[in-house]
Amino acid sequence: MQKNNPLTIILAQPRGFCAGVERAIEIVEKALAIYGPPVYVRHEIVHNKWVVEDLKAKGVVFVEEVNEIPDGAITVFSAHGISEKVENSARLRELPVIDATCPLVSKVHREAQRYEAEELDIILIGHAGHPEVEGTMGRVKSKVHLIATAAEVDALKVGNPEKLAYVTQTTLSVDDTRVVIEALKKRFPSIKGPDLRDICYATQNRQTAVRDLAKQVDMILVIGSQNSSNSNRLRDLSKEMGVPAHLIDDERGISPEWLDGVESVGITAGASAPELLVNKVISQLQSLRQCKVTALGGITEKTRFKLPQEVTDKPFLLKKRAS
Repeated sequence: MQKNNPLTIILAQPRGFCAGVERAIEIVEKALAIYGPPVYVRHEIVHNKWVVEDLKAKGVVFVEEVNEIPDGAITVFSAHGISEKVENSARLRELPVIDATCPLVSKVHREAQRYEAEELDIILIGHAGHPEVEGTMGRVKSKVHLIATAAEVDALKVGNPEKLAYVTQTTLSVDDTRVVIEALKKRFPSIKGPDLRDICYATQNRQTAVRDLAKQVDMILVIGSQNSSNSNRLRDLSKEMGVPAHLIDDERGISPEWLDGVESVGITAGASAPELLVNKVISQLQSLRQCKVTALGGITEKTRFKLPQEVTDKPFLLKKRAS
């Protein structure tokens, strides 16, 4: 690699924070400002290491279970959503709760509950162990069949093939779920499901941008945490298109040898990664090579979600906390 050899950097559009992530982080920031630290968050507010560490430094305490939260402590549920069991455990303890569940995830919960009310067996397309999947499965009382691939459709054992419905994890795109849904409809022609337009717009938009990016660059850097489902998918999608890709937390994850023989690098960021990290990655590349930075044309996302009243009005939570 020659440092003087110019490097073209092309930025994906859109990239980074989606409206659900922006809302969740803003909820926590406002909770800190209104109620003061500590604020307790069940699970990581979003799947990004930098965001979590930044909030920890400001007085946020992250826990995995509600029983780890002290009595009376301000409690925030993460953007991924929670099960009724978790919600009820907080209610029984009368914890002051602020729900930062992404509205698109809440929509999936309502769809699953509606299908259950119609006495339909529910199939959830998603990844086992993901907190959003656990939350959705915990929103209905009946059995939920979890699948991730079209190959798993053939092995499904259902009570009544005429009474089925499916919902999907929001961090999967239309492209990710299309083949699975087609397989479900082929085997179960009567199956009900949401309109494809209900699938998270941000996931689809970021994957479309990576497809466009992969046609123009020698390598793609995806900024996002290792436990971020949508960030991992962006990396995998690039590789599927024959373009080397690396998932990095920040600029410190870049290996200079990756740039050997590379004339153009694409940069994108998962839906939980802040633009600050994109700028840090660009700066690091500029320290290694002379760079020209350009941006792809793409969708400008204008979606914004309303904040809950607990961080906007004079909420009921505004009462003296026990010392």
